[in-house]
Amino acid sequence: MCADTSRSAPAPNPITRVGIVARADLTEAAPVVRDVVNWLTERNIIPVVERDTAKLADLTSVSTADAPALPKAVDLMLILGGDGTLLGMARRIAVADADPPILAINFGGLGFLTEITLPELYEALASSIDGTARVDHRRMLQSHVLHDGEVRTKEIVLNDVVITKSALSGILDLSVSVGDQFVARFRADGLIIATPTGSTAYNLSAGGPIVHPLVNAVVLTPIAPHTLTNRPVVLPESARIRVEPELAIRPARAFASFDGQTGFELEPGDSVTVETARRPLRVIRSAARPYFAVLREKLRWTER
Repeated sequence: MCADTSRSAPAPNPITRVGIVARADLTEAAPVVRDVVNWLTERNIIPVVERDTAKLADLTSVSTADAPALPKAVDLMLILGGDGTLLGMARRIAVADADPPILAINFGGLGFLTEITLPELYEALASSIDGTARVDHRRMLQSHVLHDGEVRTKEIVLNDVVITKSALSGILDLSVSVGDQFVARFRADGLIIATPTGSTAYNLSAGGPIVHPLVNAVVLTPIAPHTLTNRPVVLPESARIRVEPELAIRPARAFASFDGQTGFELEPGDSVTVETARRPLRVIRSAARPYFAVLREKLRWTER
């Protein structure tokens, strides 16, 4: 998504190396990748194509890199695909502790995050390279799953951390604390911990609020809560959230998922902590499409 008021800044110069990533099965992106490689090369900018994307486009004489290594090898990341492709690369950028801005071109369906259209590609790419594009700083979340003080896994997300029950499991009891303060014990099918960027994803479907992507906040939204008094809670981004599924109370199976891309089953005694990640993600926004226009266009927001 883009924003119309922001703590935004021009993309840094110079940009001399541009990473290119397309969704692995997106055959219609192949000619676009080849054209972009030629466009960049003509301007003395080095294209670095993700290895599977190079195979997709049948490119054999360009610089390539595996997806995990790409963020540290380039100054700008061009994504061709849908929101899932962007989320996957956003997490790789965060894990690499790198900082290239993302320019995402929508080849998917809804394309809420990948809002820039294919006809806008070269204008957006040119402005990104010459430093006139605007860049939103999108907050990310760092999550740890702990058991007896030991870290089982850690993940960084752009959208959300979700704790949910299995299809055949009973309702979950989830004790939530913020810092050293107990917040509540939610009885629900699960709990969503979302960034402002993620507020228009699963959070919105579960009845959570729309939060402008530049608001410094984290949203807690129970999924199908057992009591009507359970409502979403908006917390400051400095909050350190701890969720403890009480799996020994009754037969229940709980899972943690991260941006809907990875996840695993939680065990009795596990806890999930979520806090602001050290570095935000930089996303190039559309010059032609302010944030509220995206809401109206993609979600039919406020339409009857």
